[in-house]
Amino acid sequence: MVELKGSGAESIIGVSDITENRSIWTALIAEFVGTFLLVAIGCGSCIAISASRVSSEVQIALTFGLIVAAMAQSIGHVSGCHINPAVTASLFVTGDIKLLKSLLYILVQCIGAAAGAAFLKFMLPESAVGNLGMTSVNAALTPAQGFLFELTLTFVLLFVVQAVCDGRRKDIKGSVPLAIGLAVAVVHLCGIQFTGSSVNPARTLGPAIVMNLWENHWVYWAGPISGGVLAGLLYKLVFKVQKGDNDSYDF
Repeated sequence: MVELKGSGAESIIGVSDITENRSIWTALIAEFVGTFLLVAIGCGSCIAISASRVSSEVQIALTFGLIVAAMAQSIGHVSGCHINPAVTASLFVTGDIKLLKSLLYILVQCIGAAAGAAFLKFMLPESAVGNLGMTSVNAALTPAQGFLFELTLTFVLLFVVQAVCDGRRKDIKGSVPLAIGLAVAVVHLCGIQFTGSSVNPARTLGPAIVMNLWENHWVYWAGPISGGVLAGLLYKLVFKVQKGDNDSYDF
């Protein structure tokens, strides 16, 4: 058997994260719960229970932003509160999480999203289910344009995540969960009319599975993952605080 521990391969694959770290199971449960609630609550805000009531873009944006902030405050210390495959992919390319742990996180996020969507449908009367808050590319856009919107919106979100999670920064005096929640809200305020502003493949996958809606589904994986990876690489290569740079950021 090839010994991976301590090798370059181990630094990427991270076998020890799974075999020697019992807290991985707690982290996976946290990712499941966080993504479950994100989809159940977030997609719930997209649904009008009667014809006389319509969900506004502001309501949806604030709901998604606040539920992400709440989950980050609740389980951030347990799993990092990724609850989004794009976040996990971004942190993987910057070396903040290993491959095996990343794959398990993404798997659990997808399961949690599907469970959250199924639970939401179960709670709703049949007349109110609709498309269960499913995201879709605006008919005025091509799928390629939808991809670019999702890439750009997720880039903004992950650029903020990378910045506020930079362990060497000393200037962050406020709340990290609040900063991330506000980033989620602002990209929704911009993007809902164009693509539904998924910025999270799991968020779209959950309703897609439950409602069997797959049109342009690739947009909601390719766009967010690409945006997250680009944001991670740019922040790490250009903006990440280096040793000796802290004084420049200490306001």
